[in-house]
Amino acid sequence: MEVLTPKEIVAALDKHIVGQGDAKRSVAIAIRNRWRRQQLPDDMKQEVSPKNILMIGSTGVGKTEIARRLAKLTGAPFIKVEASKYTEVGYYGRDVESMIRELLDNAINLIRTSERENVKTAAEDRTNARLLDLLCPKPVKYEFSVTAEDPTQDSQPASDSFERTKSKMKLMLVSGELEDRMVEVSIQQKASPMMIGGMGVEQMDMDFQGMLEKIMPTNHSKKELPVSEARKVIFDQECESLLDSDKINDKAIELAENSGIIFLDEIDKVIASEGKSADVSRQGVQRDLLPIVEGSTVQTKHGYVKTDHILFIAAGAFHRNQPSELMPELQGRFPIRVELNDLTKDDFVRILTEPTSSLTRQYTALLKTEGVKLEFAEDGIDELATIAFQVNQSTINIGARRLYTILEHLLEELSFEAPEMKMGQVTVNSAYVKERLTKVADDEDLSRYIL
Repeated sequence: MEVLTPKEIVAALDKHIVGQGDAKRSVAIAIRNRWRRQQLPDDMKQEVSPKNILMIGSTGVGKTEIARRLAKLTGAPFIKVEASKYTEVGYYGRDVESMIRELLDNAINLIRTSERENVKTAAEDRTNARLLDLLCPKPVKYEFSVTAEDPTQDSQPASDSFERTKSKMKLMLVSGELEDRMVEVSIQQKASPMMIGGMGVEQMDMDFQGMLEKIMPTNHSKKELPVSEARKVIFDQECESLLDSDKINDKAIELAENSGIIFLDEIDKVIASEGKSADVSRQGVQRDLLPIVEGSTVQTKHGYVKTDHILFIAAGAFHRNQPSELMPELQGRFPIRVELNDLTKDDFVRILTEPTSSLTRQYTALLKTEGVKLEFAEDGIDELATIAFQVNQSTINIGARRLYTILEHLLEELSFEAPEMKMGQVTVNSAYVKERLTKVADDEDLSRYIL
């Protein structure tokens, strides 16, 4: 995991997310505290628990994006889950512990990718050797060609000829001259997981799941592929043969336990409402979440995972409820609370212009592939931000996501006509925006469905 200071983390998040400085500072400190914990003696290290964070803010203000960018920035295993999908746990929903299994799967993928880089050179050498054997197979030695007096009499010249041919083929293979030559490759495929009563294999008992995976037949099939495609298939096979699954699983468990981040969205949806029918399941979800967040051991098919030092970032809009309505025990497990601000018109202007992957840059790059040069004038961006803010105020406030629907509607006709335009330049100014959006934005009923 890359070691960054809190200032560096905030600066990196600023490249993609506008505003919300308090939330960025909180997550930056939480991540740095993980590194600080690793520097402590073992006896003290075990006593330091993560400072879980509760983000409070409307939809579209950047809660999920902050957590996702943070995980990508630090290289930590990360999953996003909605608390609402566990609402009826015990009745119909998924087991709360499944989030830990998903986190471990994510960590395994990260470790596997890293380990593949370590064996890449060896795998490439073995791949070329296998391709060479397929392109230039060893000749069959017939018994009648070998005399009893001198067994090497006929075989030696044939062997020399084969080696010369093989050397030439090797040079051609390395230089890329044989990329279109067809070869026959053996491909292995595991049988599809069986389903029992609508339940997937991943939710079964761990021992039973492992037993099923062992008895599932492996299908072998031969397929003719050009060398360029066969190289990828064989390279993957060689990588798998060089990797140590047990070592990867052990590293992944350690990574998930010490660096894992779980973003628990819609936490406000598990607060019991006035309807009695929902109380039991929603309170049940909170009770099930409590041991996971405070620290427990979860059994997975790859081993036991301790959740004591996994960082949990919970988030919710809390329009109808308050964080104080969560179970007191669960509230205490999220000691850091950050309130994210609703986005203003000025924020929308910044979102459209400042991030390195802003929507305006995305659309400009997309239409450039069609030979169309798209430019956004300052007054055009200002008008877009004004309409986005007004529509959010007059209908449902969905934050920055409003910009996606507005820009898509604005550029729909241009995107449709771009392939036939071939070349051209389009400037999105205030007049351009008003012509296409004002009528829809002013009609409140219509904007509910279009924007």
